[in-house]
Amino acid sequence: MTSEKPRTTAYFDGACPLCRAEIAYYRRQDKDGAICFVDVAAADATTPEGVTHAQALERFHVRGHDGRIRSGAAAFVAVWAQLPRWRWAARIAALPGVLTAMEWSYRLFLPVRPYLSRLVGRRRL
Repeated sequence: MTSEKPRTTAYFDGACPLCRAEIAYYRRQDKDGAICFVDVAAADATTPEGVTHAQALERFHVRGHDGRIRSGAAAFVAVWAQLPRWRWAARIAALPGVLTAMEWSYRLFLPVRPYLSRLVGRRRL
């Protein structure tokens, strides 16, 4: 038997330069290896149970160490809760109404993500 704590798994679009940059930042912050990062754009990638490949590419998803699947703003909060330098943000997100406002902001961001991603991709060439 292992006493290892189940890890949080973050599913991200590795074909998106903006997403790759953010995940690279989170990887550097994850000194304890609390998060497993899965590039759902990879040919052999698996998605969380109940989430299609298209859905996984459209929105950020996380399977928490509790096994629960979260997407959008809640998924970011689940990642932040695992990163020592970001736990303060997860605590703020727990305040009444904050997560709802974050989710609405995320939904407004999603349509412009492809344009921002192209800008980030050009800057990195």
